[in-house]
Amino acid sequence: MEKKIDPIERAIKEVPEYQVFLTVEELDESSRKLAEESPELVKLLEIGRSREGRPIYALKIGKGRRRALLFGCPHPNEPIGAMMLEYLSRRLVEDEELREALDYTWYIVKVADPDGLKLNEGWLKGPFTPLNYARNYYRPAGNQQVEWTFPIDYKTLKFNNPIPETRALMRLIKDVKPDFIYSLHNAGFGGVYFYISSRAPLLYPIFHWIVKSQELPLSLGEPEMPYAVELSEAVYYMPSIKDEYDYLEKTLKKDPAEVIRTGTSSVDYARNFNPEVFELVTEVPYYYDPRIEDTSPTDVIRRDAILHSISEARKIYGLLEEKYNSLRDSLKLSNRIREAIEYFLKVMPDHLKAHENWARTEPSLSRRATVAELFDNYQVSKFYRLLMVGMFIRMLKAEEAEGNTRVSKVREELEEFLEEEGRKLEKELNYKVIPIKKLVATQLAAGLYSALYVQVRLECPLKTR
Repeated sequence: MEKKIDPIERAIKEVPEYQVFLTVEELDESSRKLAEESPELVKLLEIGRSREGRPIYALKIGKGRRRALLFGCPHPNEPIGAMMLEYLSRRLVEDEELREALDYTWYIVKVADPDGLKLNEGWLKGPFTPLNYARNYYRPAGNQQVEWTFPIDYKTLKFNNPIPETRALMRLIKDVKPDFIYSLHNAGFGGVYFYISSRAPLLYPIFHWIVKSQELPLSLGEPEMPYAVELSEAVYYMPSIKDEYDYLEKTLKKDPAEVIRTGTSSVDYARNFNPEVFELVTEVPYYYDPRIEDTSPTDVIRRDAILHSISEARKIYGLLEEKYNSLRDSLKLSNRIREAIEYFLKVMPDHLKAHENWARTEPSLSRRATVAELFDNYQVSKFYRLLMVGMFIRMLKAEEAEGNTRVSKVREELEEFLEEEGRKLEKELNYKVIPIKKLVATQLAAGLYSALYVQVRLECPLKTR
């Protein structure tokens, strides 16, 4: 007798062998087609418009008792989640068993920031090398990011200026009052890690099993932010802007509201309408180096490794600040990339100072760093620093395209710097490009099992806490 495969397991197993990422136009056309093919199950909703007037679509699928909101590209340089939602949306329509196993009405926003994804198109079809990614990378200024511009009123921090894309999600959250939210993010380099909005011990071994089953590493180096609360290996409590405020209050001698120029996250806003909402973030990387999961000790003190990373970040900041100041009066364009560069130059000094103050005083940093922590502080941090250089070059290329030749010399210097530093970094790495299928399957599995967990928790609350 043939063993019957669980519908969640089957859905994970049958993720296609994606070779490239889809553009916003391709994703939107796919959504329109799905709604036209299955009008009895699918509604295509325009929930808002972007800053540049592009439509933001949500697919409403099914008629379950619970409500799930899943949105991709809240950071537009992170399209893995959009690919996962591309697969899941069609899977939910075609797989009745999966719909029955997960008693949800699904609201799926494949692209929360269509303008930003458009600006990342230069690398979506490959080649998927760190340098090509850096050359074509775009990430908005912090106060123009979908995930971090929800309203907040905390101590001296007052933010109530959500961008149009965030307002679209706010309206949907208010109307839907979701039980489960999946904000689809991904890292660039490293391993897999998770954020969840409340403790869920039943999920920790499931998350670890998912990563192992896809033959991917857990991220066992430095946490993304120093105030992150670890619940299990590579599983963290989802940080709030309140946590950042409290951290800055301890590490800087100034009002944190002068440093934080953003709002809070989707889950903080959603709690206004459903206090029991559960949110998941699954961070998966494009690139993998085996050192990210090596927890053996090195001869380097962890504090020294972190301070080295901060010192190197200051060098990049200083370089870009010098170049920007030399060109400021020559720049003609006011666009998203320049906006992001200016934001970076404004906020980075205070954040680096806070990080340094924390690193110099945190008692737990006096032990020897692991190989993973050393790799994070030396190689991974260098990779992320080069992304800002690449975006700076894009700003200057846009100026040249409009006939501004005054920026050409600086652009050439920075391109040479990026090429040289990129080659050095590649020599320090033993990296592999992770197949998109594995990344999609990881996010899919974590999302489906978390949705199942929320469903069971709501039906049998005492058995899941």
